[in-house]
Amino acid sequence: MPVFMVERDLPGITLEELAAAQKRAIQTGKELTAEGRQVRYIRSMFVPGESKCMCLFEAASPDNVREANERAQIPFTRIVVAEDLTPKPE
Repeated sequence: MPVFMVERDLPGITLEELAAAQKRAIQTGKELTAEGRQVRYIRSMFVPGESKCMCLFEAASPDNVREANERAQIPFTRIVVAEDLTPKPE
């Protein structure tokens, strides 16, 4: 399944708010998948000095990723196809 990167500008966000957004992304992905629209939150990287966050989602389409983020009320600037190069455990 394709991986998508969601870019976010989050000036002033606290770590607590970021953790709450992450929980909403996970839950919303589960809800959409249960509705037949596959989307799964993978992980995020936050750059505090720039207030930037990059989140990876696995989904059948970018529309599913967009819907998950809109439902979870997490702002984003764009959604792009990405390659997750995380090494597999040996």
